[in-house]
Amino acid sequence: MAKPPAVIGILTAPTPASWWKRNRHIVFLCAGLFLGYQLCGTSEAAHSPEHPRPTHTTTETVRPLLPPTPKETP
Repeated sequence: MAKPPAVIGILTAPTPASWWKRNRHIVFLCAGLFLGYQLCGTSEAAHSPEHPRPTHTTTETVRPLLPPTPKETP
């Protein structure tokens, strides 16, 4: 008579993935968005002038940029 087949191993269901393996892409996405916001964001202090600049009055005369042209003699 023939021998019955030998049992080599028993198949079982794999263990479920851990929380980290299931959600690491979400954690990296949130961390990348937060770091990108912190590194690329500018503060309001960078836009404000350090010292107030003096204002110019309108009583100054306007000078032309070009030199005066020589007048022709008759």
